[in-house]
Amino acid sequence: EQRALVIPNDTRFSELWGLHNTGQSGGTADADIDAPEAWDLATGTAAVLVGVVDTGVDYTHNDLAGNIWTNSGEIPADGLDNDGNGYVDDVHGINAIAGSGDPMDDNASTYHGTHCAGTIGANGNNFTGVAGVCWTVRIMGLKFLASDGIGYTSDAVECVQYAVDHGAHVL
Repeated sequence: EQRALVIPNDTRFSELWGLHNTGQSGGTADADIDAPEAWDLATGTAAVLVGVVDTGVDYTHNDLAGNIWTNSGEIPADGLDNDGNGYVDDVHGINAIAGSGDPMDDNASTYHGTHCAGTIGANGNNFTGVAGVCWTVRIMGLKFLASDGIGYTSDAVECVQYAVDHGAHVL
């Protein structure tokens, strides 16, 4: 059965050859994941929580902010560990390197974690930036790689444990 193509109005969608390859940039047409065909069926759900274990996530990014997970057990910016999990103000995830509740991406060369989060769940069809595979999803920031992209396996394990403890469905 042929699926209808759902092409979002995001300003940079045409650059996303991995989602919809029309041969742009010298690529091979249709060498992609058929995202526009899949979007004819579904564009995601906020019921799914995805933990991004990477350099962190810019949870203020205008194409991600609407899909960022919020820890309901925390009161933002009060300087307290309201939910008693060992992290102060872990509203959107953790920074396992610093042992803090701030997973902000500081990898200035590529913002790799933010890029990955965008591929997973940038708001779609909002006339802004790109569209993620899931236009509606919750993204949890889990920082284990420092600004230089280097990290420890033990910090990655800490991120995975945090994600599991807080209900992540996918990592």
